Amino acid sequence: MGGLEVKKVGMLGVGSMGSMMTLLMAEQGYEVFFFDPSEKNMDVLEKQTKDTHLDGKVHRQSSYEELCKSLEHEGRPKVFVFSTPHGAPADKCVEALNPHLAKGDVIIDCGNEHWTNTQRRQRDLDPRGVHYVGCGVSGGYQSARAGPSFSPGGSDEALGLVMPFLRSLAARDRRGRPCTEPVGPGGSGHYVKMVHNGIEQGMMSVIAEVWLLLTEGLDLKDDEVAGIFKRWNESGPLHDCFLVAIGVDVERAREKRRGGGGEHVVSQVRDKVVQDVDETEGTGTWTAEEAVALHVPAATIVSAHLFRCASADLARRIRNKKSAPDRGFEPQPLSGVGEKGEGFVEALHATTYFCFLAAFAQGLDLIRQKDKREGWGLDYRRILQLWRGGCIIQADSVVDVLDAVYARADHDPDDLLANAEVGRELARNFQAVKKVVLKAVEADLFVPAVSQSLEYYKYETSTQLPTQFMEAQLDYFGQHMFDTKDDPVGEPKTGRHHFEWKPAKGSSDE
Repeated sequence: MGGLEVKKVGMLGVGSMGSMMTLLMAEQGYEVFFFDPSEKNMDVLEKQTKDTHLDGKVHRQSSYEELCKSLEHEGRPKVFVFSTPHGAPADKCVEALNPHLAKGDVIIDCGNEHWTNTQRRQRDLDPRGVHYVGCGVSGGYQSARAGPSFSPGGSDEALGLVMPFLRSLAARDRRGRPCTEPVGPGGSGHYVKMVHNGIEQGMMSVIAEVWLLLTEGLDLKDDEVAGIFKRWNESGPLHDCFLVAIGVDVERAREKRRGGGGEHVVSQVRDKVVQDVDETEGTGTWTAEEAVALHVPAATIVSAHLFRCASADLARRIRNKKSAPDRGFEPQPLSGVGEKGEGFVEALHATTYFCFLAAFAQGLDLIRQKDKREGWGLDYRRILQLWRGGCIIQADSVVDVLDAVYARADHDPDDLLANAEVGRELARNFQAVKKVVLKAVEADLFVPAVSQSLEYYKYETSTQLPTQFMEAQLDYFGQHMFDTKDDPVGEPKTGRHHFEWKPAKGSSDE
């Protein structure tokens, strides 16, 4: 089936992402009609359209009903794009559109929605012939303006209809290919975007921890760190990496003062991340929940998420610091790393790459487990293409390594660490990560995601874990059974043996 010939688009929700997508669509020749319950959001967008001379293509609407009437055109299906908060606000939006929807209409939900909500709406609308596409959008509001990464999921028919439209808006990779592909059925598009955000949290914690090691551990100035990040982004295993690239901008930005010389902005930023705790952003929490529910040891991702949660409540941390001996922990300069720490900077380079690759492997293993459970039949090279541009987790060297795995016919799809391409890269950088973690711990510097990436690699590649003792204790008090070292390895199932470590006795047994 050919794609829809889209001329008009109804944009629902014009906050930071929706407003930028509206301008992008207008620049690409689409006529956009927008509505948002927030008058302030609509006022801001209206001014932006005038400032960019796009007001002839973008039209403010006073209600859902007016917007729907504006989209009617020669019997063509109406196309709606959502950029709304997850859950109830998106449900309210669908409910308001319901009386005006007709067979063939298309809703593309570009919010960070929970995949189960997406599937519920698909089930509700499908009998009426209304297509609902759950489409993750990545890259922040800058990419929403210039071209983001799209991860659409839905029926084959719905995806066939919307892909030309999405490709016209999507970011392009270095080879000019659009960073969007049909992900799969149901809520798979939103699920993949959810895991993207989980990987993102892992990567962001890693680079923040590395930043602290550079600034507090090595006492480097912000401009010096900016130079290091710039070199990393230009060549080597972190080339063309979005988070490293914007790290340069963050480190260089200064407050604007007459005559120049303002303070670095980052030095004024409080050390708390609240988006998870205030529940304006749910994807990181959902990813951590999914990892636990599906028994995927996504240590980098989960530890990064817990670190963010701990950071959010500064008042709590202040109380805890007062009750701690010596008033808590203060980062100390690193010792034994040389006068300029140049060798240690290289170890940090290797560490960042190692941890980024570990976060990707964990996220993709999680997607794979969900894919098998849901029967989505996902194409993982297509998923990697989504992440080659326009998204927060863009890291070209990492994606190249993983793409080589999936391109090989005999690769292990269930366990990325079992593939030689990934195993080689992690093994090659292991000693550098170990060095960084040991030095950081000595100096009371904070490395939760980095250290858990190291531990993840160690226990995932070991055949002699202390869980041997744990299994014995579980059998002691719970008769949970165990396997012996002479038994076949087999699957992760209940063991065959029980030892009566201590017989259960009551008073009548005396």
